Amino acid sequence: MRGTSQQALTDAEDRFEPVLAAAGADAATLGDQLFAVVDLLDGNASLRRALTDPGATGEAKAGLVGAVLSGRVDGRVVDLVAGMVRARWAGERDLVEAVDRLGTVAVLASAQAAGELERVEDELFRVDRLLAANRDVRQALGDRTADVARRTTLVRDLLGTKAAAATLTLVTRAVAAPRGRTLTAAVIELGRLAAARRRRLVAQVTAAAALTQAQRERIERLLERRYGRPVQLNVSVDPAALGGLRIQVDADVIDATVRARLDDARRRLAG
Repeated sequence: MRGTSQQALTDAEDRFEPVLAAAGADAATLGDQLFAVVDLLDGNASLRRALTDPGATGEAKAGLVGAVLSGRVDGRVVDLVAGMVRARWAGERDLVEAVDRLGTVAVLASAQAAGELERVEDELFRVDRLLAANRDVRQALGDRTADVARRTTLVRDLLGTKAAAATLTLVTRAVAAPRGRTLTAAVIELGRLAAARRRRLVAQVTAAAALTQAQRERIERLLERRYGRPVQLNVSVDPAALGGLRIQVDADVIDATVRARLDDARRRLAG
C-alpha cells in the first residue's frame, strides 16, 4: 500500500490507538467486528466503489457507512470506518485491506492489554515453523477448495486449548480469509505485526480529568522523543490526583500530580 492509501491507513491507526487503549481486552470484540466489515466489503463491490468514490464527498461516504453499519456493529467501529472513508484511497481494495489490518491490530491490542502479546508472538512463530515443517498440514489448511468450516476446525484441533485466544482468532482468520496470500505469508505478517506492537512502549497515565485528544497527542510526542519509540497511552482518571499527571513507562515514573506535590510538601514540613 502506497501514497494516499498508506497515509490514510497511518492516520486511521493513529486515531484508533486511543480507542484501543480505552477498550483494553474488549478490543478483541472490535477486531471481530472489523473482520465482519471486511467480509461485508469483500462481498459487495458496489458498496466498495461507493465508499472509495473520489467524486463523492467525505460526509456522504461517512453517512453511507452509518446507514449500513449502525446497529450492526459497535459505535466505535462505525466511527472508525466513517473516518476512514473520508480519506482518499488509491483503490477500493486498499480500503478493505486497511480495515482488515486494523482488525488484526485490535486483536493484538487486546492481547497486549491482557499481558499476552509476547505469548501470541511466540505462538505465531511456532505456527510458522509447523507450517514450514509439515507439508500435509500446510496443504490441508491452505486448500481453498476445501470447506472453510473444516479447515478452521483443523486450526482449533492443531492449536488446542493451550493457545492464547488472540492466536486462535488470528490464525483462524488467516485460514478462512487468506486475502490472496499463502497461509505461510499471512502468518509471517501476523508475527511481524505482533513484534512491532510489542516494541511499542505503554505509558500508564493518571489524570484528574479526562484528557482531550490534543493533550493525548502532545504527551505521546513528548514521550516518543524521550524514548525514541512509539508510545501507547493507557489513560485512567482519578479525581484524587487533583490536577497534573502521573506517567509511568516501565520502571520510570513521573508524578507531577497536585496530590503528589502536596504530599511532598507535607513531608518537608514534617521534617
